[in-house]
Amino acid sequence: MKTVGVLTGGGDAPGLNAVIRAVVRVLVPRGFRTVGIRYGWRGLMDRDVVELDLAAVEGIQQLGGTILGTSRTNPYKKAEDARRAEDGFRALGLDALVAMGGEDTLGVAHRLSKAGHPVVGVPKTIDNDLPGTDVTFGFDTAVSIATEAIDRLHTTARSHDRVIVVEVMGRHAGWIALHSGVAGGAHHVLVPERKVDLDAVCATVVRRRERGERYSIVVAAEGAELIAGSVVQDATQDAFGHVKLGGIGEMIASAIEERTGHETRAVTLGHVQRGGTPTAFDRMLACRYGVLAAQLVIEGRFGVMASLRDGKFVPAPLDAVAGPLRTVDDAALEILKTLTD
Repeated sequence: MKTVGVLTGGGDAPGLNAVIRAVVRVLVPRGFRTVGIRYGWRGLMDRDVVELDLAAVEGIQQLGGTILGTSRTNPYKKAEDARRAEDGFRALGLDALVAMGGEDTLGVAHRLSKAGHPVVGVPKTIDNDLPGTDVTFGFDTAVSIATEAIDRLHTTARSHDRVIVVEVMGRHAGWIALHSGVAGGAHHVLVPERKVDLDAVCATVVRRRERGERYSIVVAAEGAELIAGSVVQDATQDAFGHVKLGGIGEMIASAIEERTGHETRAVTLGHVQRGGTPTAFDRMLACRYGVLAAQLVIEGRFGVMASLRDGKFVPAPLDAVAGPLRTVDDAALEILKTLTD
């Protein structure tokens, strides 16, 4: 009986459990043994596994997070950890591994594959910025949550004649800010793809006041940059070299109030965007990714990841994630000029 490992790495995303369930439901009836590797690559290094049979995945598709746990462990940061990960692969008797994650997790998967281990990837990030696929699960849920929050903030901002700056996730790409800002009727949207023009933001606030619209909603991606650079909470880097972003909303809110004299508040949505129940769209998308990943394992096609390209679910090379991230393009940014004030 062949054994297939399943792991989730990096930040959690709504839909991970639906992928896990799909992989197990395809493989187990076909005679495979599936095991969950707990807490991402750390679990592979520590050989921390749990059996995944059909009963273990019953009803998990509607759950947020990941039943396997996750971490931002990078086994290739140290040579000793890389050996532990590769030794763990062999010690667990894995005939294949399905790894779900973003650019960092799949980058590790690619290196394992190059080292001769049979790996299939599944792309995951709420930021929707992974190359090699058209859309990632978790994004729709994050946008839905952010849009609902913006809808609610309209009512309180209008009631108090306030400006409210809403900080949403998006380290390198502004897809969540763009989609939720447009859908939620924000009056200004700030994304990492363009430097923040505080004069333009304040001009929007003043212009709306002058025409009798006494409140404003500004949406800012956490990775939006001021002329001076990114705003970070903590300059220390994680295992993949990322600093902890956050605080751009507070900084912009303070600048607006100081420059315009209008009361301004900041709201940071944070991890609420990636938590909770996935939307039906994300559940279905995740299921399709899981089914394709399992089929690739059955066919013995490794060194690839499940992807959605031009409406079709197809394999893509794992090294596709090494390319430039999918950022908001100029055509999409033009929408903001038309649909925001």
